[in-house]
Amino acid sequence: MEFSSKLIQNAVNEISQLPGIGKRTALRLALHMLRQPKNQIQDLASSLVMMRNDIKFCDNCNNISDLDTCEICSNPKRDDSIICVVEDIRDVMAIESTSSFKGLYHVLGGKISPMDGVGPDDLHINPLVHKVKSGLVKELIFALSSTMEGDTTNFYIYKLINKYEIVTSTIARGVSVGDDLEYADEITLGRSITNRIPFESSIKI
Repeated sequence: MEFSSKLIQNAVNEISQLPGIGKRTALRLALHMLRQPKNQIQDLASSLVMMRNDIKFCDNCNNISDLDTCEICSNPKRDDSIICVVEDIRDVMAIESTSSFKGLYHVLGGKISPMDGVGPDDLHINPLVHKVKSGLVKELIFALSSTMEGDTTNFYIYKLINKYEIVTSTIARGVSVGDDLEYADEITLGRSITNRIPFESSIKI
């Protein structure tokens, strides 16, 4: 793709690094922004820089937050004895959109995947185990994706915490095997949380 301007070319190259955006889409976005008022583009750029510099990760659940503790964890109406274990921040957003879960979350930051070089020490597993050891948590809900890596991560955590007095459950398989939570519709995901099953029933030990 030929560009008559190095400035446009640089913008297209940067935009096209975003997931799901190729060079042609990046060019359309760049040309669209070129037609907008300068102050609007400056506001966009400022909001992105501010987000990157000032965003925090909750010191309790690792969810994104403007403060040290996110709004979910600091909400006294949430049940802190039930923790939903998810891979990613997007999963928190997906489950929250269902309004079916009133406990807290624990964001692992991924799933165990040796092929991708991701091991247990690369994830936020130890803080989760410490929460269970405290005795304050009564139930863990595994809400990881229905993939081999997700199931491996579930089982790894289960083996670490099953000696403690805690209920372990997993979301019902209303979510198709291999699907990510963020792509499930709200009704299906909400029912999967509500109709969760004992984790032991989902595995063969």
